[in-house]
Amino acid sequence: MRFPRFHLHFTFLLTLVLLTSGCPTKPDYPGGSGGTDGESEEPTVLLEPFDAPPLEELEAKVEWEDRPVYNALERVREEQAKTKPLVSVEEALKLKNNSDEDNEKILSALGRVASDESDANEDAEINRLLPADIKSTNPVMTSSTYEVDVNGLTGFGLFTFDDKMQPFAPSDVVVSWQTSKDKLYDKVVMRDDLVWSDGKPITAHDVEFSFKLIMNPKVPIPAVRTGMETIRWIEAYDDHTLIYFHRDPLATNVWNLNFPVIPKHIYEKSVEEDPTLADSDYHQKFEQNPVCGGPYKLVKRLKGREVLLERREDWYMHKGKQVRSKPQFKTIRFRVIEDANTALLALKGGDIEEMEFAQPEQWTDQTTDDDFYKHNTKVRGVQWVYYYFGWNNATPYFSDARVRQAMSHAVDYDHILNTLCYGLYEQSSSEYHKDSWAGPKEPRDFYKQNLAKAEELLEEAGWVDNDGDGIREKEINGKKVKFEFSIMCFNQQLRVDICTSLKESLDRIGVSCTVQPTEFTVMQERSREGKFQAQFGGWGTGTDPYTTENLWKTGENRNYVRFSDPKVDELFANAKVELDQDKRGDYYRKIDDILWEAQPYTWLYYRSAFYGFNKDLRGYGFSPRGPYSYSPGFDSIYSAQ
Repeated sequence: MRFPRFHLHFTFLLTLVLLTSGCPTKPDYPGGSGGTDGESEEPTVLLEPFDAPPLEELEAKVEWEDRPVYNALERVREEQAKTKPLVSVEEALKLKNNSDEDNEKILSALGRVASDESDANEDAEINRLLPADIKSTNPVMTSSTYEVDVNGLTGFGLFTFDDKMQPFAPSDVVVSWQTSKDKLYDKVVMRDDLVWSDGKPITAHDVEFSFKLIMNPKVPIPAVRTGMETIRWIEAYDDHTLIYFHRDPLATNVWNLNFPVIPKHIYEKSVEEDPTLADSDYHQKFEQNPVCGGPYKLVKRLKGREVLLERREDWYMHKGKQVRSKPQFKTIRFRVIEDANTALLALKGGDIEEMEFAQPEQWTDQTTDDDFYKHNTKVRGVQWVYYYFGWNNATPYFSDARVRQAMSHAVDYDHILNTLCYGLYEQSSSEYHKDSWAGPKEPRDFYKQNLAKAEELLEEAGWVDNDGDGIREKEINGKKVKFEFSIMCFNQQLRVDICTSLKESLDRIGVSCTVQPTEFTVMQERSREGKFQAQFGGWGTGTDPYTTENLWKTGENRNYVRFSDPKVDELFANAKVELDQDKRGDYYRKIDDILWEAQPYTWLYYRSAFYGFNKDLRGYGFSPRGPYSYSPGFDSIYSAQ
């Protein structure tokens, strides 16, 4: 069971009130409540003191509503049993994917999950692509889509969501899930046959501990922590019964129930000595050999080269009896290959068995011949991922909306979309995908290149070329500042080419732009710290539009471009307390209207999922999160050989 983390919705590939009597004076964080990152000052309190009422008292006053608990793979199996594939497996394997019709046929046959465990080769190893190395094997330290891919297989959590972005609790780990009618409580009863990879039982106390650790401001885990401040408390009443206490009856409470759970017996004492969970020898030992709660455990990690996972027998067997479905691969080998062309060669050569085509020409030109189709096929599907130019509003260059609008008018969309991206991607004009319930009700007019309009806006904003050197300048705080900035992007050829196209367009209107190809982890760090002037990046969708708070509310940790608008902050707050989805959608559309006018990003295009799979693989499907980051996702894939 994977735990797709709702708040990790970015991709640079290119990816989340009650009774208070008799309280202690300080919150009971794992690791204490002192300063942050070695600082002596008291941190912001993220978790206030709380005394949970007796369970009997709650049960007497709360009216519960049952919530969905099921096995996602079984549900897909049942749904697929109602239909027949358009072609046979043999016919699908012979097809080349040259049309929408071909794509539908291939998916209908090869995308069917195993009818039972006997269909899968239980001894198979799958070799997966990892386009960049992971920084941590500790699930609570997860901060990138690459770590989600790995830690989602080794980690433990109680909730997930399906291909329609609907939340549920997997029956592999949960007996029952209920929400109070007033939306202030959630109750979960866990299964009693769960164990960590070191043989210790997984209990409700691990969940409570992990929540407290995540909410400890000394622990540097902002990605996983995002949104969880809406949870007032989590109480483990016994080894299997949990109550989640919410601060307010929010429509978004459900999305903050899911977070990675780590073993209390491993970290309870050590976090006090090393709240980074990374610096001490003790924590480094578990970084290299983590105690895992998911269906796989880490058995080898060669930094920059590969990560090897192995199926846990004690995941699906308990006291000599099979209690869960057996994971469909014995081993999963992630191979770190950062260069997309090298990765494609590895796919053709059989060194990896799946990859996303990060460069459009890989789909249109480099995977059309017999050399590719000898061992592989390819499919495409829905994936709500958009790419953008981000303008750092905190810099003197992009603090003025007129300048940001000028940047958007300067972009050569035709060259980027039809030449560099081979016409595969659709131009975007919204923060929310058009098929989302929060997307624009009426299509917007797209930006088109208009250099005259861009120059007009720049002059209105005070950027003019007074000295005739070809570069615009402006007096800021008594000092002449040239309009010379840099744009950073992930060091991948398409990203560099897109930024170079921007540079060439800006050269024509007196703005100097330097393209800075940047290593992935460095780009992450600089983005978080705001140490850039502009960037090219991408975001994958969240399960709910409220996850974009992370990008646009004032001061949020992924608001890399430092955008701030009190009206946007207010609309986000209103949307969270509105339980009617249609009315919530109106709030998000108003936010989107403000963003579209302000252009803190220049929205460029949506990129659907384009994947190559070895012909031995079956069971892959797609969701707005692509083929993996939902349930069953990767769990549905198996080897037929």
